[in-house]
Amino acid sequence: MTNKGKSDSTPVDVNDQTGALDRIKTGAFERNLALTKMGAGAGANIAKHAFRNLFRSGDSKDQANREFYKRQADQLVDELGKLKGSVMKAGQMLSLYGQYFLPEEAVEALSSLQDNTPAVSWSFVEPQLLEILGAQAVGKLDIARKPIAAASLGQAHLATVVDTGEQVVVKIQYPGVANAIGSDIRTLARLVSATRLAPKALDLTDVFNELRDMLERECDYDLERQFTEAFHERLAGDSRFIVPKVYPEFSGARVLTTRYEPGLSVSSPQVQALSQERRNRIAKAFVDLFVTEFFDWNMVQTDPHFGNYRVRIDESGENDQIVVLDFGATRYFEKSFVDSYAKIVRGSLDADRDEIIEGVLDIGLMERSTPDSVLRGFGELTELIVEPFRKPFDPRVPERLYTPGGAYCFGPTDLPARVGQKAALKMMSVHFKIPPQEIIFLHRRIVGVLVTLRTLRAELRLHELLKPYLYA
Repeated sequence: MTNKGKSDSTPVDVNDQTGALDRIKTGAFERNLALTKMGAGAGANIAKHAFRNLFRSGDSKDQANREFYKRQADQLVDELGKLKGSVMKAGQMLSLYGQYFLPEEAVEALSSLQDNTPAVSWSFVEPQLLEILGAQAVGKLDIARKPIAAASLGQAHLATVVDTGEQVVVKIQYPGVANAIGSDIRTLARLVSATRLAPKALDLTDVFNELRDMLERECDYDLERQFTEAFHERLAGDSRFIVPKVYPEFSGARVLTTRYEPGLSVSSPQVQALSQERRNRIAKAFVDLFVTEFFDWNMVQTDPHFGNYRVRIDESGENDQIVVLDFGATRYFEKSFVDSYAKIVRGSLDADRDEIIEGVLDIGLMERSTPDSVLRGFGELTELIVEPFRKPFDPRVPERLYTPGGAYCFGPTDLPARVGQKAALKMMSVHFKIPPQEIIFLHRRIVGVLVTLRTLRAELRLHELLKPYLYA
């Protein structure tokens, strides 16, 4: 959320708070009351829908069910968007898990929460800033009252360090958010059950426990500061990347201040207008960074939101850079998990189903009691997913997706659709479990990388990239 890519020259009207919320509901009672009222309404809707379905059949009933799920999900999303805080962030995260057990309409609606984040007024967040930093430290900053970015857990304000003139971004967590996590998760779990969006017999206790743990980490700005400093140090010698400097004197448990590092979205007209060669270099850097994070560092920034990766265009055309932001979703991966995941990737590239199965069982995606036919069917899926990393002109890859020189074309690829179709067939099994959170958040980042490469219309030869990690 921090450092969103405005130009240095973009004026900020410190008095303009048009559309800002005066406050958010952070008390357990008022948040529970808001969601409980909604749950009661959802129950009435379910009863009406069930009664009307008595008189429907076939396609008519299917269409009515889809419309019902969409209304229920839209209503849930609307209320979560107003509440903001941890319950809204939990709704976003639930969309990641939800693809395995929620209707498509519900997953789509929950995913939209990322784009619906009105700012909160300065008068609401200022007391948090003063409490964490103290009046003396705050007095050393000239802070714009209008935020440059707002998200579910907090918002970011552009500021100037009075003594030095340095431009910084002050990320302020909404008051009361961290303390409301436990109550919010319990309430959201009840609400998902009340709306009947999830199968009644499915036990989601572990899912909501994982959501609570992840939220507690993302609300810990001291931890985020440590991750930001770690990425800053590790990428300091790589001119392709910029990680903002942290200002510890203006940071604390609920406030994080970093250098303002402007940049452009990969989807911006300026980036899209770059030559194929330059877009390829930027895309290759995205892939290199992810591979390094996972296989070398075992430490991955798992939030692939476009706002967290900006592009700084070099006027000379020699060294376009990626500005890497917001490390609240960073997580460590055990070396054993990385090694097991490498087995799946290596087995998929080599068409070695036995190695794929070994990796799948190691990471707990399936059980050893799973029928061999199901395990090998899952291998078909993983062999498809690694398509961009195959050797040039591999016969398993559609010929149209290669350039004459053998580079894989991410712009026109329909790989996500093909993966989705095969996944729908292979995962509809009583033996398939909701994946562990390591898989959920790792794949969140992988999908983000692929979306970025597609947005850049990249043409890359990636078959050599993984060799040092898979065949060392």
